[in-house]
Amino acid sequence: MRMLLTTILLLPRNLAVLLLRGYRAVISPLYGDVCRYYPSCSAYTLQAIQQRGLVVGSALGVYRIARCHPWAKGGVDDVPPVRRPRYRTTPFGFVVSASHGKG
Repeated sequence: MRMLLTTILLLPRNLAVLLLRGYRAVISPLYGDVCRYYPSCSAYTLQAIQQRGLVVGSALGVYRIARCHPWAKGGVDDVPPVRRPRYRTTPFGFVVSASHGKG
């Protein structure tokens, strides 16, 4: 029962991951390598949503995009680390419980 509840709670986060993965596969290559920051804004937002959830991760992504302008210095800008990670990501990037699929 707990696994089902966790899956339902992670559904919005995983739908956002799927949407961003689609963007990164289809639309992002059309722009080429133009981002001033590393990782790119879409990769940053994807990581932020995976680590922090849909609301906080999206807010971090919007803040990052707002900082990305022609006069930005750029550079390496990683997602702030989570103190105690409760979830892990699958090879595709979906977020699952840290205990899911183990043991």
